[in-house]
Amino acid sequence: MLTQARKMFYRARGYYAGNLNGEHFRLDPYHSKFWRKASQGNWEPETFAVLDKYLSPDRDYLDIGAWIGPTVLYAARRARHVWCFEPDPVAYRHLVWNLHLNDIRNVSAFSIALSDGFGVTRMASAHGEAGDSTSSLLHDGSHGTDAMTIGWDQFATAVDLSDVALVKMDIEGAEYPVLSSLTPWLQATNPALLLSTHAPYLDAENRAPAMKQLADTLAFYDQCQDPFTGEAGASILTGNRALTQFPTFLFSTKP
Repeated sequence: MLTQARKMFYRARGYYAGNLNGEHFRLDPYHSKFWRKASQGNWEPETFAVLDKYLSPDRDYLDIGAWIGPTVLYAARRARHVWCFEPDPVAYRHLVWNLHLNDIRNVSAFSIALSDGFGVTRMASAHGEAGDSTSSLLHDGSHGTDAMTIGWDQFATAVDLSDVALVKMDIEGAEYPVLSSLTPWLQATNPALLLSTHAPYLDAENRAPAMKQLADTLAFYDQCQDPFTGEAGASILTGNRALTQFPTFLFSTKP
């Protein structure tokens, strides 16, 4: 009863007053449970640590798979400009709402998915609820939605991405086909890459080959680290945690 009353209060007021790694924000009231968790410091503190390390007022940030915007909002106060993609229309609506609630104007947010080219495809949540954090091009179904796609080369030639310091990619399993299209640009511009992987979404026999291919694709980076466990080295990309869980890896080049 108390929880429902709180939700009603937040929605009547129009926002949830929370914080992300100590930064205060007005946040959409329909995700108050998540925002409360984040405000208590219980959502990916290692991700905020990476944002703090790599972002600065003279460099840009690229967020592929922005969801409702926790990393985008935080990065907007640290980076010169933020480019972000969120193709799920429900999540995108809340992302834009959160940007508006905080009068953030240095973010370019696109309701489009990176893929192999311009087109329309089907996407859906792994759990069947539109707008949750598991929407992916790997899923479809009656609860899904159409999503417009664009090829990386089409996007990268339309905007200036030469000063991107950090790329975050969290696209619920679509990283395997999408990442290879970014590789020439990653090699040329050398940003750090914070990559979430989702091998359990693949068929069991495809998990190890997919992670091995990913490791080979990103072998040009000097360092690979799991910010959550602290483990480092290319071997962590094909270990048990990478094959059975949903870890995030930080790829960087020595200065």
